[in-house]
Amino acid sequence: MKLHILPPSANSHGCVAIIKSLGLEDIEIVNAYGKTRTEEFLEINPCHVCPTLEFEDGTAIWESNAIMRYLCRSAPNGSELYPEDLQAASKVDMVMDWRQTSMYPCIPSIAYGVFGMDQSDEEAKKQFKTLNEEHFKTLTEVFLKDRKFVYSDTVTIADLSIAPCLTFLKVRSKFWDAVPQEVKDYHKRVLDAFPDTKENFDMLDTMCTNYSGDGADLSP
Repeated sequence: MKLHILPPSANSHGCVAIIKSLGLEDIEIVNAYGKTRTEEFLEINPCHVCPTLEFEDGTAIWESNAIMRYLCRSAPNGSELYPEDLQAASKVDMVMDWRQTSMYPCIPSIAYGVFGMDQSDEEAKKQFKTLNEEHFKTLTEVFLKDRKFVYSDTVTIADLSIAPCLTFLKVRSKFWDAVPQEVKDYHKRVLDAFPDTKENFDMLDTMCTNYSGDGADLSP
């Protein structure tokens, strides 16, 4: 199998972390930067996104959460990151869906200037307010209540879906300054749990903290 990734991509990082943490050496990690619109890539993934997990028969799946679930379910030691217990796994799934549908939609207007995409400063402020007043409270007061990680004292793929993308908030340094310390501590705790993926985490961190374009100095 091959995992096609964009090395600095937060959406790729969870998949990379699983492969390295669980020792899935039979999966080749492929840098797909600049290749996702090629005819060869579009044959396996017409949606031209990364990460993409390509199987031996030439078919593929994409969407980071689907790939993370597959990697854990197919690995002998996958329960280290994705519990076998149905209720516990359902909580992980719920939080991963929350990440996709509630938390992550707030991020593009704040951070996608780093990709050269025009973003509204007013929309960025609005979405950060939603993050701070709603989603971060859900994260800290519900998912992390009395726990180091999401509904768990050990890290899971739910944490890998959330923490890497929080780095995006560093695109606007004053926004990051306004992130609750409890959220910052959680972000660091999750990334520190996967030292073999530090190179990838650092790529995104450097890209975001070095951004000096439009809105970089905006106050939330």
